[in-house]
Amino acid sequence: MTLAPWRSAIAHALHRNRSLVYARYLQLATVQPNGRPANRTLVFRGFLEDTNQLKFITDTRSAKADQIQQQPWAEVCWYFPNTREQFRITGCLTLVGNDDSHQDLQPARISIWQELSDAARLQFAWPHPGKPIENPEAFTPPAPDPVQPLPNFCLLLLDPVQLDHLELRGEPQNRRFYRRDENQEWFCEEINP
Repeated sequence: MTLAPWRSAIAHALHRNRSLVYARYLQLATVQPNGRPANRTLVFRGFLEDTNQLKFITDTRSAKADQIQQQPWAEVCWYFPNTREQFRITGCLTLVGNDDSHQDLQPARISIWQELSDAARLQFAWPHPGKPIENPEAFTPPAPDPVQPLPNFCLLLLDPVQLDHLELRGEPQNRRFYRRDENQEWFCEEINP
């Protein structure tokens, strides 16, 4: 697999914004069953080894997981304040859960679980996301196994097909549009900001 030409721009932006913890946060937009948009903030967890797929985590009990199963197309918007850059990445999402549908990706799911902090893993032992709070004590469960993921823990992968990179510095500003064709080749075009 050849790495996409936009990977170096993201690596550069991450490096130049490394002092900002929130520079790893981006917004993911999906589509609800009623056709309305849904948007939330996720933490970028790196790229899946030897691919251009962005890694995130989610809970299979969340509304996000249901939306993705019904409509896997999504877009992320990522802004880097120090370098004043925006990346909009469109692609198809894959949920890697505890089932047998993606056996080849289970090692990546287990690995990302093991890399999480204890506090992050504990959130997956909390009650069902989005439901009314019935028992506040349910938010103090025993610590989950740090080696084996809980069944509701899910690796979420975004496989980009296009990327819009806008650099807000400069006169005029710079904007590049990358797209992947049916042969999996990436093309870049400079466009008006």
